[in-house]
Amino acid sequence: MRNEGNVDRALRIIAGLILISLAFVGPKTAWGWIGVVPLATGLIGWCPAYTLLGLNTCKR
Repeated sequence: MRNEGNVDRALRIIAGLILISLAFVGPKTAWGWIGVVPLATGLIGWCPAYTLLGLNTCKR
């Protein structure tokens, strides 16, 4: 089941890629790898936090 809309997914993928790129280009700290979370949820289209909070940005 998806609970993320297309705009939400696109923003998560972009934010995830930017954060991951910080691990290679920017300050090169491990904090850049936190971008894996929004990238994965954006690619899958499902966010466990949205489920817990009862949110849904996916139009059906």
